[in-house]
Amino acid sequence: MTTPKTFKAFRIHSDDAGYRSGIEQVSLDDLAPGEIVIRSAYSSVNFKDALAGTGKGRILRRFPLVGGIDVAGHVVASTDAKFCEGDAVLVTGSGLSETRDGGYGEYARLESRWAVALPPGLDLRESMILGTAGFTAALALLRMEENRQSPGLGPLAVTGATGGVGSLAIDIFSSAGYAVHAISGKPEHAGYLKAIGAAEVLGRDALATRKPMESARFGGGLDNVGGPMLASLLAQTEPYGNVASAGLAASHELPATVMPFIIRGVSLLGVASAGTARDIRDEVWRRLASDWKPRHLDRICTREATLEQLPEVFDTMLAGGSMGRTLVDLQPRSPQAA
Repeated sequence: MTTPKTFKAFRIHSDDAGYRSGIEQVSLDDLAPGEIVIRSAYSSVNFKDALAGTGKGRILRRFPLVGGIDVAGHVVASTDAKFCEGDAVLVTGSGLSETRDGGYGEYARLESRWAVALPPGLDLRESMILGTAGFTAALALLRMEENRQSPGLGPLAVTGATGGVGSLAIDIFSSAGYAVHAISGKPEHAGYLKAIGAAEVLGRDALATRKPMESARFGGGLDNVGGPMLASLLAQTEPYGNVASAGLAASHELPATVMPFIIRGVSLLGVASAGTARDIRDEVWRRLASDWKPRHLDRICTREATLEQLPEVFDTMLAGGSMGRTLVDLQPRSPQAA
């Protein structure tokens, strides 16, 4: 299949004219080098995408770049024998929209070392409802279970529960057999959280303690918030439970003591999805396509957007008004073709 001379992409600039982003016509020659070219089908919107697209976070390391840290589509050209025309692939993180052009374009050129063949059990749309958010949640569970986490230790708490990572974590953890307690400051969304797998929905005051130790009530959890809430979760975790840290929506600081670690043997595990080693990456996607596949992807996908709608989506997300996941349709289809 031949690619058009130019195609639409959401591109980000920072130069003497200032920081700006928007739709442009670009060519493959404008994109970072790579072994495979795909016709992009879907991407997604993550917090990093909103920061990068608005300039409110230092995400990009060079300019200009096409935004979007996730992308999935079909190969149209490849110089790597492992990939053939027509293969369905996905890439999350791996330098996209940071050091190389990302997924917010009708075509993308990718490094084959980071391209993951779409695993059986997922379609392209599902893979991007998951995207970096689902990958992060599943990587957290993988890390916890490698450190002997089990449902028998007690419920897993999930902070920032209505966000993309939080929503998918609830679904993934419950699919894996855990009772999940969603921690949220949005009580109006309790019905949504229970519908995607939360056994209980707790207010933020459940993690409001400033004491170094509290009565243990959670087997562990996934924190997307940072700051005092993470410290409180550590203080309320059962002996030898695991808490995975994956975000800093509230704070990058951790006002905690070593007491949960040296008295209860609690483990704090870091989750950095962007540069995950290839063998771990493949295992996470295998699990996401099989026994950890979320059961409520269509409910968690609360919005579908086009490239043109990205600025509005970014503003809503940064203002705290988004819920679940936003899917980006990169090849809008006519009603007859849908």
